[in-house]
Amino acid sequence: MTAPILRRLTDLRALTTQWHNNGEKIGVVPTMGALHQGHLSLVEAAKAGSDRVIVTIFVNPKQFNNPEDLAKYPRTENEDAQKLVPYGVDAIYVPDPEEIYPQGFATTVSVAGLTNVMEGEFRPGHFDGVATVVAKLFLQTQADRAYFGEKDYQQLMVVRRMALDLDIPVEVIGCPTVREPSGLAMSSRNLRLSPEGLDIAANKHRIMRDLAKELADGAQFDTLAARAETELLAAGFTQVEYIQLRCADTLEPLTHASRPARLFAAAWADGVRLIDNIPV
Repeated sequence: MTAPILRRLTDLRALTTQWHNNGEKIGVVPTMGALHQGHLSLVEAAKAGSDRVIVTIFVNPKQFNNPEDLAKYPRTENEDAQKLVPYGVDAIYVPDPEEIYPQGFATTVSVAGLTNVMEGEFRPGHFDGVATVVAKLFLQTQADRAYFGEKDYQQLMVVRRMALDLDIPVEVIGCPTVREPSGLAMSSRNLRLSPEGLDIAANKHRIMRDLAKELADGAQFDTLAARAETELLAAGFTQVEYIQLRCADTLEPLTHASRPARLFAAAWADGVRLIDNIPV
């Protein structure tokens, strides 16, 4: 049975208030739709850790710095609702745009520091859009727990910082990246890749994995980064925006994996921008 699809905040609040009055814990999985197994793994985690589960679907215009990218983002509401049926979620919140950004909306949530590097550098304003919409969704759903994939690791850290700083009473839970058999991180953007593009994209995880192994063995990052970029371009990527080694807790740059670290990369293949990260 398909979960109810709610488009108005008043309808959502009627449910969440009732659930909280019953002493039930609410888990939320915020998405932009085009659901894949990575999203569904978050739904599984939410079901295991919450009494009630809400999946939100909202393609947030404020986190796209490229209008063309926004226009191309897949919108598959009906298919998404069907994919959620086996998981027994309690509500699907697909807010009308005016429920998120009503006329005269003039507030932006901005997280300093964490947003200045990597994705923040190449996508100006992206994390302001993320922090603003996620703050709204946390408050609208009144969730006790929220589930995000580690594939967007920088986003996960930004959301945690935002919720902590604003005293939003939600526990932000990170869940492992789900990958295709090829190693490619699952992403809604993968739908835009041709078969040849998928073959090219799969090389990124292999190259990153080999680099992470050398870093774990004590190699210096600076000497390996240029080689990894060359390998990505040779594999068919058309542009490498960044390959970086950063502290897993603070995102500060590292030259060695001298403490828990993560390796991050963003590159273009087949006209699609793909990001990934793995622990070192």
